Amino acid sequence: MHAHSPTPASGDAATSAALPPPDQPVHMGLPHERYLRPKFYVAAALSLPVLVLAMWPMASHNLYDWLTMQQSAWIQFVLTTPVFFWSGWPFIRRWAKAIRERDPNMFLLTVTGTGAAYFFSAAVVLLWEHLPAQFFSGHGATLYFEATAFTTTIVLLGQILEQRATARTDAAIRALMNLAPKIAHRVDANGTEHDVPVEDVHPGDLLRVRPGENLPVDGVLADGAAEVNESMLTGEPLPVVKSSGDKLSAGTLNTTGSFVYRAERVGADTLLAQIIRLVEQAIDSEPPIARLADKVITWFFPVVIAIAATSFVAWTLLAPERGWLYGLINAVSVLIIACPCALGLATPMSLVTGIGRGAQAGVLVKDAAALEALAGANTLLIDKTGTLTEGRPEVVAVQVERVDPNALGRAGSPRESNERLGDKPLHLSENDLLALAAAAESPSEHPLARAIVAAAKARGLALASATDFRAEIGAGVSARVNGRSVKVGRVDLNTAERVGVNALHPTATVIAVTLDGQLAGTIALADRVKSTTPAAVAELQRLGFKVYMVTGDRTATAEALARELRLDGFHAEVTPARKQELVREHQARGERVVFAGDGLNDAPALAAANVGIAMGTGTDVAMHSAGLVLVKGDLQALVRAVHLSRATLRNIKQNLFWAFIYNALGLPLAAGAFYPLFGWLLSPMFAGAAMSVSSITVVTNALRLRRAKL
Repeated sequence: MHAHSPTPASGDAATSAALPPPDQPVHMGLPHERYLRPKFYVAAALSLPVLVLAMWPMASHNLYDWLTMQQSAWIQFVLTTPVFFWSGWPFIRRWAKAIRERDPNMFLLTVTGTGAAYFFSAAVVLLWEHLPAQFFSGHGATLYFEATAFTTTIVLLGQILEQRATARTDAAIRALMNLAPKIAHRVDANGTEHDVPVEDVHPGDLLRVRPGENLPVDGVLADGAAEVNESMLTGEPLPVVKSSGDKLSAGTLNTTGSFVYRAERVGADTLLAQIIRLVEQAIDSEPPIARLADKVITWFFPVVIAIAATSFVAWTLLAPERGWLYGLINAVSVLIIACPCALGLATPMSLVTGIGRGAQAGVLVKDAAALEALAGANTLLIDKTGTLTEGRPEVVAVQVERVDPNALGRAGSPRESNERLGDKPLHLSENDLLALAAAAESPSEHPLARAIVAAAKARGLALASATDFRAEIGAGVSARVNGRSVKVGRVDLNTAERVGVNALHPTATVIAVTLDGQLAGTIALADRVKSTTPAAVAELQRLGFKVYMVTGDRTATAEALARELRLDGFHAEVTPARKQELVREHQARGERVVFAGDGLNDAPALAAANVGIAMGTGTDVAMHSAGLVLVKGDLQALVRAVHLSRATLRNIKQNLFWAFIYNALGLPLAAGAFYPLFGWLLSPMFAGAAMSVSSITVVTNALRLRRAKL
């Protein structure tokens, strides 16, 4: 694959300056197509008269009224020599490297075929006076300069088109790289604005963005409101309304008004930079199906050599009169038509195009093997919070328990109160319980913790400082508040039934608040289902997936939500370790499992699944553990990912099919196997043309993915 430039140039001068050295390979061991173009122009200009001189005697004999047969041969020799040695020099270098490293590839076959045609014809010209009569016919001498010249020209054209096609599939990445502006408007403490290079922006800086400008770095809206076009990340065309505290991403477009935001992630840490790295990483990865083509090419070369040798020997033995000559011609045809260009292009071209299409639709492919595996998956295990739901739970109910002070670790009230504690049970109010839980949860970044803190602040409650804070993934938090041991975590089923939380809200998440080891109360939080979730679940089921929800919530909550969304099943009260076990259990039943999640606790399951899909709104750990990342964290993006994977795999199979069929039919024809029955023989020139046309066909088929509907 060609390398990605960190700052793509524009314009001819800039592009020339950005070109790699002419001897540096950028694609399939060949130099940049800008260096191949002059070679192609020369080859095309010289090959045309060679083709005319070779074909003219077959259509009319009046050519030799102007030239002698020998003069025509010398002209073809002179014109073809620079085509083979100068225009075809990149191929010759790859041929020599393949022999030196014992690495069969398509250039080994191509140059072997064109070289055989060239040196055979050159020998005829140089030894003209000493050749026997069978080398000549009414059409002239047996020369194949046109095969060498025309094949070299067509292969050059194919390589140029392929490089351009690869560059076009990479255009979305280059466009993303240009989205972030090079200059940022930094606002000083006194309100003065200064234009600074984006490299000089640091986290915490205040930046102003004017209407029609792209954001230079990631950050949080600090002052004002905005409508931001995030289509480059999500694929959604409508601008998103942003208010104070909302996250903003580099490269997105401010459509209306002017606002100030605080920089958080800069340089290589921005979401835009991560997207570019993910896509580049995916382009360099190789799926299992690609190894099929690699294996074919490995044994293909010796098979081709054997067929060419067999053809030569058979013609020599079975057709004594000029049999060795026809055998040589057919052997050359076999070597030319066997060039595995189409086979070698089938997988990488489809992958590169599919990955580029996915980037445009908000589906980032980190690992090409994951893209292939997704096409054959049939089970989806999906986390609830932030995936099926908005991920922004709200407190919907607070229920207080009667606390016996004699059961507490030591006497005293966890709140300021005029009530003196004695032998009677301690009555906490809803606000007391909420303030207690919020104080313990305040250091946490968990969505439920933030919801509890937000609810306490919304009620105007003062929060005490928490000490000895500890968080256990999937189990909750513990801390000391006003000298008391407070724990906020999952409520067990017996407690949930006893306090009657099921009646609060059928899909509520219920957590328990304990004070010095005694249950002080419960808090119910509800997380709205995303508006896109029901339709996406139905579409995934239509595509053949069984959809299971995996959540740490209690069974009643999970059951209510699963019933609402018509899921195929659910796993409730699941710990992080259990999530990975569930993936293994489904796989043990022969299912090909996709796990989708966005949290730190999803990382083990994401890594264990056949395909791990991380929501772009999730944690960095989840994104690193997944094979695919959905920029916009909803199931519609997952539906697009499934369509993309199936379209890409279907395209790869189409390309491999046509490449195999082409070689299967072309080799016997080139070897002369059909001559006894139908009198069919294949000229080396037409063998070379057919080989190159097949490669262009594969590239064209792969480029159809750019217009795939997801």
